[in-house]
Amino acid sequence: MSMRVVVLGATRGMGREVARRLAERGDHLVLLGRKQEDLDAAQADLEGRGAAEVVTRVFDLADADAFEPAIDAAASALGTLDAVVVTASLFGTQEDLEADLGVTAQLLDVNFTKTILFCEVARTRLMEMGGGSLVVFSSVAGDRGRRSNGLYSATKAGLSHYLEALDHRFHDQGLHTLCVKPGFIRTGMTEGLDEPPFTGEPDEVSRLVVAAMDRKAPMVYAPRIWQLVMLVISFLPRFVMRRVGF
Repeated sequence: MSMRVVVLGATRGMGREVARRLAERGDHLVLLGRKQEDLDAAQADLEGRGAAEVVTRVFDLADADAFEPAIDAAASALGTLDAVVVTASLFGTQEDLEADLGVTAQLLDVNFTKTILFCEVARTRLMEMGGGSLVVFSSVAGDRGRRSNGLYSATKAGLSHYLEALDHRFHDQGLHTLCVKPGFIRTGMTEGLDEPPFTGEPDEVSRLVVAAMDRKAPMVYAPRIWQLVMLVISFLPRFVMRRVGF
């Protein structure tokens, strides 16, 4: 049976890859993105891949006043909602963020505060319609505080804790919460950065995410190797992390 899914951030990066995978199995989709021309291109692409229906809406995660209207319009367009997928996020290197506190403030606001507020609207609507899946991209960066990306990782750590708490609180009431923890992936967001070991491909990551979504897993690392890597890192004493410059 096809699903009715909202995808926030569907015009690029992992949002685009997840939307493509959902389209190829015939799901009904509402795409939320910042630029209409990008949404139009994504709509044509997804319809060509077999989506049962594609609806677009211009949306900016920085605008909290737009959250409820966007979710309500998506539910109205599709008749109901089975899932909301949140992939939109801002990124900045530690050096750039430290050099400009204005950019830092925007990243902290969008990646943490605004993302959680959007999730609150989404989970409320899903539960009003009988339940559904809330699938949110966090990051392995949130598992430990690191010298190389402390500001970005702080937003992901907070987001991951929120999603775990959401799962504990509402799982028995019909809300499936999936926290996605990708490692470094070859997308436009990471273009130009040095690639670490275990760099992931978007197609592989999207496959893992949709499979975890279907089996209603609470968390997924993608690529899978990151689950083992972060298990090891989680046990490293702080003095070892300092010594190795991690």
